[in-house]
Amino acid sequence: MHIRKFDFDFARRHFLHKTAAGIGGAGVLGSLWAEICRAGDASKAYPEELLDIEQFTKGQVKVGDVIDADNAFLVQDLLDPIVYQEVIQDRRKFFIQPTEQNIETMFPPYFLDATLRNQGLARFDDVGNVYTPEGKPWIGGLPFPDVQDAREGVANITLSWGRHDKAMYAIPAVTINPDGIQQYEYDWIWAEQQCAGLVSPDAPGPYYPGHEDLTRIMSIWFTYTLDVKGHAFLSRWKYDQRVIPDLYGYLPNFKRVRRFPANQRFEPYMPGMNLYLSDAWASGDPMLTWGNFRVIHRGPFLGSTHYQWLPENDNWAPPLVGGKQGESYYYVGKSLVPEVIVIEAEPTGFPSAPVSKRRLYLDVRNMGIVQAITYDRNGEMWKGMEGGGGQRKTDSAEMLVKDGRPEWSWCWAISHDVQKNNVTRFHHGKTCRGNWDSALDPEIDIVDQYMTQQALRRLGT
Repeated sequence: MHIRKFDFDFARRHFLHKTAAGIGGAGVLGSLWAEICRAGDASKAYPEELLDIEQFTKGQVKVGDVIDADNAFLVQDLLDPIVYQEVIQDRRKFFIQPTEQNIETMFPPYFLDATLRNQGLARFDDVGNVYTPEGKPWIGGLPFPDVQDAREGVANITLSWGRHDKAMYAIPAVTINPDGIQQYEYDWIWAEQQCAGLVSPDAPGPYYPGHEDLTRIMSIWFTYTLDVKGHAFLSRWKYDQRVIPDLYGYLPNFKRVRRFPANQRFEPYMPGMNLYLSDAWASGDPMLTWGNFRVIHRGPFLGSTHYQWLPENDNWAPPLVGGKQGESYYYVGKSLVPEVIVIEAEPTGFPSAPVSKRRLYLDVRNMGIVQAITYDRNGEMWKGMEGGGGQRKTDSAEMLVKDGRPEWSWCWAISHDVQKNNVTRFHHGKTCRGNWDSALDPEIDIVDQYMTQQALRRLGT
């Protein structure tokens, strides 16, 4: 007989106490980040019941089980309300995967190196921007890996989105209507260039030369369908997180680049999509245009944090499940995350925002977003942005960085407008139509190629 030293009630009481008292730091049996630095593994920071779904559910759920409407009640406390609603009401299913605690499986290698190297060096200035002790912009990795409060958590996800110096994501997307029928289809390229906090060994330093006043530059261009092909958008983020980014777009019908007003951060990229600029990476606005940050919950969770890359599938696409036609959601795996921190924030810098608040579910082991729920002006649940990612390594394939370690990236996302019951799902594909490929830290200069007003015109034609 195995005698448990700590039962579920012990962990639950611990999380409730930390949330109510506003105590920072992750871990139950000890400091999570200290254990990660010591052993490269999160296991010793948590009791056994938070590391094994079978122990947690007293044998009712085990690895390999499929969760559907008949048994979702067994894990309801481990799900956010939107995913639970999708399973119960819309025939969504997912399966249980093993829990992984090796920290190297949760980060891009160079970003993890920078997080370890630079820990303890981040500071907030008087207005809330993050600087080094010398007063310079952040130099790379998570600024606050041992997160102490909500503001630090938001900084962790805002200052570097994809956790690479630069990336180009080929993204096929569709929007499914309430009848389960595909209503819109789009392919696009999403490109990012970090300007502060570069981490690659090939980088010229922690800052992108000539752009030291910026956090990032990003651009989007649509390659399919024919009616949206050529639309392209460019955004430049100042390092000062109080400043709303400049946004430019090329519109093929008018054959010109125009500047868009700031309030279009809360409008769809394209007709029918649930995606707004504000939704990007669950931190699509500068963090100081949001405020009233607070931690409202800590505890275990089921998240798609590992084994999400599917190189054996056509264009890396996950299979489909749920909805009236069986194609509304991705059929994916979820594993037990021993601790998430749920942060609530309000759009204080946008008086006319159609949003009252957003809740962010962060895996404290790597500060990665597993779900973000947006609420409308009346405080009603409006949209969920759920994501999955993982290491680029399977039994059949692998992607490696130059020193031979496995890559890591996001793999898929589901944006669900629960009020209209429209689902926009998209994944990080190998390619997208228009003959574009994904690339993590490509050797080309993506700023010169794709991130100028001249480049927008070229992409549009």
